[in-house]
Amino acid sequence: MRIRFILSIVLLNMLMLLSSCYRNNADNHDIIVSDSTSTNDSTSFYYTHHYSIGYNFVVHGDSLLLISQQPEEYVSQLTTDTFSVKHNIQIAVSDIRTIPQDSIDSIWVQVIAENGHIGWTHETEMLKNVVPTDPISQFIMLFSDTHLIFALIIITLIAAAYIVRTVQKRNAPLVHYRDIPSFYPTLLCITVACSATLYASLQMFGADTWQNFYFHPSLNPFSMPLILGIFISSVWAILIIGIATVEDTRHYLSFEDLVLYLSGLCGVCAVLYIVFSISTLYYIGYPLLILYCYFAFSRYKHYTRTNLICGNCGKNIKKRGTCPHCGAINE
Repeated sequence: MRIRFILSIVLLNMLMLLSSCYRNNADNHDIIVSDSTSTNDSTSFYYTHHYSIGYNFVVHGDSLLLISQQPEEYVSQLTTDTFSVKHNIQIAVSDIRTIPQDSIDSIWVQVIAENGHIGWTHETEMLKNVVPTDPISQFIMLFSDTHLIFALIIITLIAAAYIVRTVQKRNAPLVHYRDIPSFYPTLLCITVACSATLYASLQMFGADTWQNFYFHPSLNPFSMPLILGIFISSVWAILIIGIATVEDTRHYLSFEDLVLYLSGLCGVCAVLYIVFSISTLYYIGYPLLILYCYFAFSRYKHYTRTNLICGNCGKNIKKRGTCPHCGAINE
């Protein structure tokens, strides 16, 4: 099993190395705006809007409404024809135009659908109904959906309450509560709390950096700004520590208790993510994170305070007498 664990770590390192070869979509986009008077204007649009001509989207909403005529005709209230691009249809930006006299949105975007249909729409309307084609961007959009977040909160709280009740009835171990002498579960919880706090901080203080990551995502933490690189590294850390947790906890628990313990650990991590990602938006998460880290370390220290080893199975025990693991008597 130790060899299997080492192989898992090596595999994860290989994945990180491969992720560094991720090709940034920005390299393939022409930074051109049709009515810009200079290259500086074109570059300015790209860096403020994070996409340009040639960028690919997928329709995320029910449909995207486009007009067949020029946007000047629509602004002048002339008769125009409209058509819709259905859900999950891929589109590409073919032109970008600025119309200052439009009071709704001065930026118009021309897109071409995969079936060859071409039309214009306001930028704000387009961005509300599309998502970049990159799977990471689609994952971010999925977990940014308000309805999904509320559903996850309700499901997580119900599952956590059920697991805690089951743990109490079985007198089974749970992280921070009748814990096992392994530091990995505590480390996993602290890492999740820190990642959630960092994620919320990016939403508040680095919105433009996060938006650029949304349009041009990467799994390589070394190819992006420092704060974003730290966040991506924490996500990798959660994955690695999670594997180490499963590997280490199986040495302390029976199969039934192991499944219950890991289920409870997942529930605790989900609650921590929800609490810290929301509370940080109101600046409460920062002092709360300090208090939680102190609590987590103190609970770990309390449950690992042992100097005794069972003479039969070799596992740690807290006091003399019957070994809770194998039942042998230790005098």
